[in-house]
Amino acid sequence: MATIPAVEVITRASVMLMSAAAEKLGLAEDGQRYLDLDEARRLIEAYAGLLGAAQADLGVHRQPLRDGLKALQEAFREASSYPDQPGQGPGEKSGF
Repeated sequence: MATIPAVEVITRASVMLMSAAAEKLGLAEDGQRYLDLDEARRLIEAYAGLLGAAQADLGVHRQPLRDGLKALQEAFREASSYPDQPGQGPGEKSGF
């Protein structure tokens, strides 16, 4: 790990959080089996926090990671029976 650049560690952690959130949103194969919006909300919030903290250091990775967050937020809103008000969804309070 000592030889891996910080941006690579952050990107890998981001991908893990995105993948886990997508599964909890039921987006994976056999997805409805794993649907858990409470867990998805926590993962999206954690991902948004990481993205916000690392924003200045992400370089070329910044926009694709932000796009991934937006896609998760939209999927969360679509999966919710009672969607959050605009600006109140997971990760939206942190400015994303």
